[in-house]
Amino acid sequence: MEVVGMVGLVLGVGICVGLALLMKWNAMRYRRKGLPPGSMGLPFFGETAKFLTQGPTFVKMQRARYGNFFKTHIFGCPTVICMDPGVNRYILLNEGKGLVAGYPPSMRNIIGNKNIAAVHGATHKYIRGSLLSLIAPPVIKDHLLQHVDGLMRSFLHNWDGKTIDIQDKTSEMALLVSYKQMLEIEPALLYEAFKPEFDKLVIGTLAMPINLPGTNYYFGFQGRKNVLKMLRKVIAERRASSATHNDMLGDLLSKEDPKHSLLSDEEILDQIITILYSGYETVSKTTMMSIKYLHDNPKALQQLREEHLAIRKGKNPEDPIRWTEYKSMTFTRAVILETSRLATIVNGVLRETTNDIEVNGYVIPKGWRIYVYTRETNYDPLQYPEPFTFNPWRWLDKSLESQNYCFLFGAGNRVCPGKELGIVKISMFLHHLVTRYRWEEVGDAEIAKFPRVEAPKGLHIKITKY
Repeated sequence: MEVVGMVGLVLGVGICVGLALLMKWNAMRYRRKGLPPGSMGLPFFGETAKFLTQGPTFVKMQRARYGNFFKTHIFGCPTVICMDPGVNRYILLNEGKGLVAGYPPSMRNIIGNKNIAAVHGATHKYIRGSLLSLIAPPVIKDHLLQHVDGLMRSFLHNWDGKTIDIQDKTSEMALLVSYKQMLEIEPALLYEAFKPEFDKLVIGTLAMPINLPGTNYYFGFQGRKNVLKMLRKVIAERRASSATHNDMLGDLLSKEDPKHSLLSDEEILDQIITILYSGYETVSKTTMMSIKYLHDNPKALQQLREEHLAIRKGKNPEDPIRWTEYKSMTFTRAVILETSRLATIVNGVLRETTNDIEVNGYVIPKGWRIYVYTRETNYDPLQYPEPFTFNPWRWLDKSLESQNYCFLFGAGNRVCPGKELGIVKISMFLHHLVTRYRWEEVGDAEIAKFPRVEAPKGLHIKITKY
């Protein structure tokens, strides 16, 4: 037993020494004049595990040690994390000057190398134009608003007396609505097969980049592979048919529309995944957290409900919401913006350097990532007094949404193109929820806010008729 214990001790010491030497060697690899201070962790893995598991705590510890601008190694890439609002704004507004969109290869491989957030230059311009032709405000006004309103009315039908996990319901809603907009007429069986594979894809986007069976990253790859297989089959069937399809995929496949005729099949597929992914994660989590915050803030809930009951006054139950009525939902928009800020649904965005560039007095080498970490800006008391208080009334000042350091939807020429459609979806969900139901939380829900917002054990609510 003593011999076994001694061997175990020697092995343990050997592993610790080996890891320390690897970390020292990795730090020396990235020791270059002009780089910001920081630590790089282990070769290949870097500090990804710490970043994913400790999240804001890890980032704050590094800031306390190195300042607002420090180097690390996450998601397989040497990365500089920037927490300075002024520098972040400069980075976001200066794409093309040595900076482009910078998803790490691990994430691009799952979402797609031709998605709007991964391309730049002329390719980004025509893909963004194609995407905006599907989801821009004029299209929402003329076509999508009524469609989303009808889907939400149907989705929230017959909830009275039920106890539900609102996390599951908002996730189901977000994907279903985006899917129906993209593939309106496809059979229900396709959606039932599609959803679990798409769920795998989503989980894989924020995972350690280890493509081995059993890992989330591997499941993400498998999810993408199966999603693409289903989409290619639908595209082939549509091209073989002379039927007209009045949905987003029908528009993307149209050869008469110059905005879409230049798209390759790979670009079309990645456009589909982009629309589904962006509408899924942000819409579902913002909706869930708005329901949580409204439950905890009765005054805000009452004002929101009064806004929507005023819209319903004089309407029949099946009458749709008009564009002017949507635009009158000023407090609803304020609730959505405050939820996005307080819950921090999106923690930041990545940029990649296309050549050695100087930022904040440091030289960042070509091929590095800069993580524009906007989370802390959301809690800056100079920007948002009492930043940890849910206060949607602050957003009734219209100038707040356009102020220099509001990064909720990005900045520059990469402001989220789906911003308005996302707000429409959440607004329509809340409209039908608060005008038809009340709700109470069941049990105490734990909310995790990093690397993604979620309730690990669910967020259960009991629904009663209003």
